[in-house]
Amino acid sequence: MPRLRHLLTLSLGAALLHLPSVQAEELPEAIKKIEAKGAKIVGRFDAPDGLRGYAAQYQNRGMALYLTPDGKHVLLGNLYDAEGNDLTSAPLQKLVYAPMSKEVWSKFEASNWIGDGNKDAPRVVYLFSDPNCPYCNVFWEQARPWVKSGKVQLRHIMVGIIREDSPGKSAALLAAKDPQKALQEHEAAGKSSSLKALKEVPPAVQAKLAANMQLMEELELQATPAIFYMDAKGELQQQQGAPSPETLGKILGPK
Repeated sequence: MPRLRHLLTLSLGAALLHLPSVQAEELPEAIKKIEAKGAKIVGRFDAPDGLRGYAAQYQNRGMALYLTPDGKHVLLGNLYDAEGNDLTSAPLQKLVYAPMSKEVWSKFEASNWIGDGNKDAPRVVYLFSDPNCPYCNVFWEQARPWVKSGKVQLRHIMVGIIREDSPGKSAALLAAKDPQKALQEHEAAGKSSSLKALKEVPPAVQAKLAANMQLMEELELQATPAIFYMDAKGELQQQQGAPSPETLGKILGPK
């Protein structure tokens, strides 16, 4: 299961990120040169032997810069101590990836999702879902014990990418009088679903669907279901596709 830092390294669009640059102090000239190449300096951290550590975000990747004591040279990469302990990952997690995770999660919360399960469930899982996606339906089935027990709420961010009528079907679910009931009936029916695509999509519904599609594109996700959840450490994780039985417990928690 990839950590979010790997997802962000590969996926996040710049439009999602609003990390503040370090403005409280004047940056050394050598660090400014790196900043001029496109790196965003987001924080400082302690480093041994006179080095000064700077956490940066470059092309949606977190990277560590180490300024040498003379202030004239910059080292890039992970630093390890004599015992082989990684001295870089923790600062990057705190200064770069944790803010990224919060930003992504807030985007999910603000998206146009359809809830599946108890709104007060202690665990929330987001997934980008297409009405024609068989693996979305597999995950829906897998999650039934957790959803029915009230332990998990799935939040389906509806998109339309698989077939020509996928956008219209997603629009039909979003426009339904009771979207949660409509989604339940559609998923429970599986291949026998009678869900019909809307031929004329109301502008308000079209705007919701377009926003969901834009979010998926910003994350550079290519397929559904794309599942996002918080792990036991409170860190955002991603699962692409229907999870294996071993992974399912990590996503949904204990039964």
